[in-house]
Amino acid sequence: MPGAPIPDLPPLNLPRTLPIIFSWSVHIREAKLSAYGAKAYGKLALETDIINAEPHRLVLKLFDGALLQIQRGRHFMVERRVAEKGAAIGHAIEIVDSGLRVSVDPSHDPVFAGRLVSLYHYIVMRLLQGNLRDDLAALDEAAKLLGDLRGAWIQIAPVKAGAAAAARPADAFPA
Repeated sequence: MPGAPIPDLPPLNLPRTLPIIFSWSVHIREAKLSAYGAKAYGKLALETDIINAEPHRLVLKLFDGALLQIQRGRHFMVERRVAEKGAAIGHAIEIVDSGLRVSVDPSHDPVFAGRLVSLYHYIVMRLLQGNLRDDLAALDEAAKLLGDLRGAWIQIAPVKAGAAAAARPADAFPA
């Protein structure tokens, strides 16, 4: 009602409320810094692991990363979280196309290398189709193919020098 007097409001007790607000904002900032620190530490640990890893193990990490991203993309597809699904599947495509495919060395067997590159192209195509069509079967097929390749990659792991000597029969090299 116009012209009505404004009721008296109780005075703000700033000395008491200000520390509470400040303390609350400090806790939020500390939580953000703590989460940032944990994320940075995890990233640093991964980078250190990659720098120190041998080539065979690096390729294994690429397989694991691609499979994890496909699993995440599948989960987000089921949950109807379109942006997250696209990001996860896009990351899987990047790992397969820019990591696994480019790591193929055609110097040993060009025919096999060409077939492997073609298989990686097919996997990328199925991931794209799965993403565009919300096709779980396409994602599952890509994951199965990558899982099979991962299993084969594990089987051809290089043998360490000490393990190779222990695996050799004692009479293989006469003294």
